[in-house]
Amino acid sequence: MSSCRTIDSLVTPYIDGTIPDGDRRFVDEHLRACPPCHSRVASERAMRDALCRCRAVLADEHAPASLRAKCLALTHSHQSAVAGRRSWRSRIVPLALAASLLFGLAGVFLYQLTAGSTRVLAAELAADHVKCFALNAMLGTHDLPGAVEGTMAAGFGWNMHLPANPGSVGLELVGARPCLYGEGKIAHIMYRQAGQPVSLFMLPKDSRAPQLVSVLGHQAKVWCVGDRTFVMIARERQQVERLAEWMQASVR
Repeated sequence: MSSCRTIDSLVTPYIDGTIPDGDRRFVDEHLRACPPCHSRVASERAMRDALCRCRAVLADEHAPASLRAKCLALTHSHQSAVAGRRSWRSRIVPLALAASLLFGLAGVFLYQLTAGSTRVLAAELAADHVKCFALNAMLGTHDLPGAVEGTMAAGFGWNMHLPANPGSVGLELVGARPCLYGEGKIAHIMYRQAGQPVSLFMLPKDSRAPQLVSVLGHQAKVWCVGDRTFVMIARERQQVERLAEWMQASVR
């Protein structure tokens, strides 16, 4: 198998779709044999897609000029890093910051227009999904189930038990972290399936109608148990519906 260093200069054209066929096959072969590189490429592709989808927000006449300037500065920082042939792993940092700020800016306008909507909630959580996995790819953290359950109990009073056999549906536990959304703090449990990021969010003291939302290139499945709202986020519709059904039967 080729070393991870050998694909460094090929990652950006690979994600942009401008790579020659021979080089693309070379990268494909490496990614199939190297889960860490596969996950990091997936994270950077998600960040690139997020930036592309949020360009329209920057052009909004109501967007504060200072925020637009900061977003563009962060984006240029990422482009400079690419031009300087720095390690593509280090490029995740400015890209993650730019995407986070862009999503935050978009969320402000959406929240003002449609306060309380499930679509706005899904957009906010999709932003956190992308941001948290980008940071995880950079830091390489990996939590054990007991640590995640302890975090949920201490931070949210949620005495939950993670599914005993996530591998039965191809899930690998990554970790957990508290995130913020428009109305407070939420729990974020992170998985990967075939190298692709999958998130389960839990909103305490929140009740919403079951719904499937397509937003920002992701699918968000929403359901409630008692006074908790759960949101599962993944890329594909069938993927998120299957996993949500399995998770509903496994986590309370």
